[in-house]
Amino acid sequence: MSTIAFTKGHGTGNDFVIVPDVDGLLNLTDDQVAALCDRRFGIGGDGILRVVRATALPEGASTPDAEWFMDYRNADGSVAEMCGNGIRVFVRYLVESGLADLPAGATLRVGTRAGTKTLTRSDDGFEVDLGTWRPEAGDVTVRARGLDIPRPGQGIDVGNPHVVVALSSVAELDDLDLTVQPLLSPEPPAGANIEFVVPADPLVDAGVGAVTMRVFERGVGETLSCGTGVAATALAVRLWAGERAPERWRVDVPGGRLGVRITHHEDGEHVLLSGPASLVFSGEVALA
Repeated sequence: MSTIAFTKGHGTGNDFVIVPDVDGLLNLTDDQVAALCDRRFGIGGDGILRVVRATALPEGASTPDAEWFMDYRNADGSVAEMCGNGIRVFVRYLVESGLADLPAGATLRVGTRAGTKTLTRSDDGFEVDLGTWRPEAGDVTVRARGLDIPRPGQGIDVGNPHVVVALSSVAELDDLDLTVQPLLSPEPPAGANIEFVVPADPLVDAGVGAVTMRVFERGVGETLSCGTGVAATALAVRLWAGERAPERWRVDVPGGRLGVRITHHEDGEHVLLSGPASLVFSGEVALA
């Protein structure tokens, strides 16, 4: 049984076990990840962030335009493409541990399975450019405990898959029982994160759109926040609102508030996510 170092961090309550593995020598099994993330018998977290140099990855998996790679795993050990809260926590760890420098006005690139992402500092923490996005074609319905009938969902791809469902009121949002996994029909081949959203009234105030959201993350369950889910939610509501919808949004989740903005580039619209990232404590743990 070996011992590894770790740090616990979170972004608006979406929490992670950060494992430094600079030289890429650690090969965590699904069971080991699940044990570390267990809230009763382990450290507890919605997922694992393994910190590894991109050059230490196997050939074909590295990201040559970034020094660091975020190896993100869900709490059940399954592999995920991206994590919007996780990447801000990842950068907080890099900066505070002295592995990287990110002064005001500078950028830092981090490799992920959804490509290289660029981060900057923001007023409330860090902002990450998630890149281009696309709405998914085709009808999908969502069944969830607490909803009287299945509801239509909008598929959104921001580097990982999401289905966003509009609800009529905060009371309906509060009545959802997300201890039970919602069912998608048809079920996407790789599954999807599912966001339930209620627009604010008014929807737009001083040029900024506002919504409230809860999320069920694949491989995890309900979490207090999901960064890519927040981005997908803002994009879906903007899509529903039409051409005059704003390009800045604030999204309230059980763990706090995150910001979303849309920018325009030669390769299309980019969606950017901003919010806090905190490190809570560090230690060592025996790895079974």
